[in-house]
Amino acid sequence: MKTSRLARFLAAAFLLGFASLGAYSASPATPKFSEKPKIRALTAFVPLDRAHYREQIGDALGELRKLKAALEQAGYEVQTIRISTQPFPNYTRGLSDEETLAFFRDYDALAVKEGFDASIGPAMLAESDDPHQAELLAKILAASKTLEGTVVVAGDDGIHWRAVHAAAGIMKYLEDHTPHSQGNFSFAATALVPPGTPFYPASYYAGRGHEFAIGLQSANVVAEALGTTHDVKAAQQAIEDALGPHARAVEAVAQRAAGATGWNYLGLDLSPAPLKEISIGAAIENFTGAPLGSSGTLTAAALITRALRALPVKRIGYSGLMLPVLEDSDIAKRWDEGTLSLDALLAYSSVCGTGIDVAPLPGDVSQEQLARIIGDMASLAVKLQKPLSARLLPVAGKKAGERTEFDDPFLVNATIRPLP
Repeated sequence: MKTSRLARFLAAAFLLGFASLGAYSASPATPKFSEKPKIRALTAFVPLDRAHYREQIGDALGELRKLKAALEQAGYEVQTIRISTQPFPNYTRGLSDEETLAFFRDYDALAVKEGFDASIGPAMLAESDDPHQAELLAKILAASKTLEGTVVVAGDDGIHWRAVHAAAGIMKYLEDHTPHSQGNFSFAATALVPPGTPFYPASYYAGRGHEFAIGLQSANVVAEALGTTHDVKAAQQAIEDALGPHARAVEAVAQRAAGATGWNYLGLDLSPAPLKEISIGAAIENFTGAPLGSSGTLTAAALITRALRALPVKRIGYSGLMLPVLEDSDIAKRWDEGTLSLDALLAYSSVCGTGIDVAPLPGDVSQEQLARIIGDMASLAVKLQKPLSARLLPVAGKKAGERTEFDDPFLVNATIRPLP
């Protein structure tokens, strides 16, 4: 993930009627707790027009950089700025496969140069969509440094079984065609995830454009709150008290920005994203007094999500507990020990957030096995009518009992567990 520098668009702020970035910044209320969240994702949504995409990206980056500066002025570190588009087949229509790959090589190079993360949206959004676009997405992602994308495997109309198998095919392709099989970090099979979600890879656009959303990295805030009590009701209230002032302060900056620029603020994804040693897994263990995966874990997952959804801000995306195996050192440790499994992660997803996220798998997992795992996730999402996703990382040449060798700064390594 990358962050970006400020650019020439700051001068335009004066013309829009605010003489400085402080015109739409806000100081956070003094919290009862000391921990402060970071902003993992500041995401703009752009209806990309292939003929004018550089101008569109320039405009979006200008607004993102102004908003980033305002949030930092209010005391919140912004880790990444991001741009998400509509499903990419909508704006590559009429191009050959070779021309499409060339276009995305240029787009990827632009993202690297300008310092933003880029989601190109779903290859398949509906069950009737062409699975060839999924094959094309696999090649796009394998050749890129920063692009991310998805396949939508379930919606309000039920499970998209062709898309389930297409997503599994992408995972096998990226396993075999990217260093350390790391390409699957940039791909997810998603179910009922709404447009406008700021977190990647699930993010995509389906609105009018000139919209933005914000995703928090607040595992540290939740951890501090959970460390104050072992009572369920008191813990929920502590999370609301700890995170609420920050959520409201960030939203105040976003709303002022929207009023000043004409961009539409979609909301906050309040999911307490962890980052390695900033561990949501350790936070849950401090509360339950037992290893993650033990009895009480599901209760903790449910109370965290209830607390997030009680906050009086505009929510979007998952806004529930995330348990990403390889992005959290404590969760990775429990995966090593075998106290967590794919089925356990799905069970916890019934009361919280993401689904199965960055779980390492043996390299000899078949496409059909991957499809069954994705299908289970999609079945749960449809049954509960909630957003879930599967980001699975099969590792070429690695067997159960061996360790991954990822070199991404956002990933830890872990032991690959045997599939049941």
